[in-house]
Amino acid sequence: MAFEIDDDFIEKIEFFIENKDDKALRKHLNEEHHADIAEVLDELDFDNAVYIIKLLDSEKTSEILMELDEDVREKILQNLSAKEIADEVGEMDTDDAADIIGELSEDRQRRVINALEDTEHAADIKELLSYEDDSAGSLMAKELVKVYETWTVAGCLRRIRGQAKEVSRVHSIYVVDKENKLVGRLSLKDLIVAKNDQKIADIYIKSVDSVNVSEDDEEVAKIMAKYDLEAIPVVDDNNVLLGRITIDDIVDVIREEADKDYQMAAGFSQEVEVNDTIWELTKARLPWLILALFGGFISVSVLGSFDSAMLDFPELFFFTPLIAAMAGNVGVQSSAIIVQGLANDSLKGSLFKRLMKEIAQGLLNGFVLAALLMSAGMLFLGFPLNLGITVALSLISVIIIASIIGTFIPIILDKRGIDPALATGPFITTSNDILGILIYFSIAKLVLGF
Repeated sequence: MAFEIDDDFIEKIEFFIENKDDKALRKHLNEEHHADIAEVLDELDFDNAVYIIKLLDSEKTSEILMELDEDVREKILQNLSAKEIADEVGEMDTDDAADIIGELSEDRQRRVINALEDTEHAADIKELLSYEDDSAGSLMAKELVKVYETWTVAGCLRRIRGQAKEVSRVHSIYVVDKENKLVGRLSLKDLIVAKNDQKIADIYIKSVDSVNVSEDDEEVAKIMAKYDLEAIPVVDDNNVLLGRITIDDIVDVIREEADKDYQMAAGFSQEVEVNDTIWELTKARLPWLILALFGGFISVSVLGSFDSAMLDFPELFFFTPLIAAMAGNVGVQSSAIIVQGLANDSLKGSLFKRLMKEIAQGLLNGFVLAALLMSAGMLFLGFPLNLGITVALSLISVIIIASIIGTFIPIILDKRGIDPALATGPFITTSNDILGILIYFSIAKLVLGF
């Protein structure tokens, strides 16, 4: 049954803290999963959250810290000494420890690392902090199980037992040569059934997927998704084994990228959260709203250039919002499909074939919608045939053009190294609104002759 926070649970925790009943508080919380405790701390008064972090064992609180909301964790870390933070990260895997320490100022980072008792752990964390953000190096953990190809099976088993103590989950056993270069992987089944005096070189699997330490984290996610990997080794330019990336870190990358793309498509210029300040939310929204306002001004200017049509054919303006909306909607639909294909690396084939496909589906959609609109306008609103033809031709043209723009703008942005999610939302909507109105009145001018 899923853990649920209710008022009684929170009140009980606050009662224990108020009465300094640490024994009861420990017993009450130690029975719960660390992710559930993190959820509880998010609900508590800040001072009470710090009290619990300082009370519980570092083995427990190190896991809790990783589950906390970033803003809450930042405030808690500000109220812990360098030694207290060092005690926490000393219980973490190196990748998690580097994430936590990376949130601190440079001065506090140095003090926390110097306070770590395990010098090897400290050196590994410093190494991870040196890699670029959003790279494989920044994602990887140093903890892994590796064996040398020259070892015997018996010697390998003894050494694996020692290494496995430092690894929370053993996904793979990696095989390296005497220069620490990755040469393959070892099946646990093959290791168990092999004879004690056999060499690892005789039983390991030479085929192994790996990523370079400088590889972009999104590319790592695509590789792991494509080959259904739970973990992947990380190597340098000389193929020296440096660490491994596990699926839990990749899930975080995918979720963060999805959040960023969704917000960008919705018209946010930076990542925001629901609990951000009014100023932070305004900074994220305002640039796109200014773009939309500028686009709206251009739309008004375009309409103004066809002011003579208002006198002779006022019915044209009844359909203006519809044409503009259809252009925006079709463009967003097309761009959303392309952005999704680029994100999951499923966009294949030539650009010419895709162009033909977009024109074909634009024609089909356009003819169906135009027929419905023309019929409704003439039957129920009594519009003349020439006006119906104008609206129908405009709608077909707008849908085709909007489909093409919505398809190729994300592809062009992606080829230029710009996030294609930028193409969706206000950008496509605003540009297609303007284009839709321009096409509509240009066709109307040709057909109706004003």
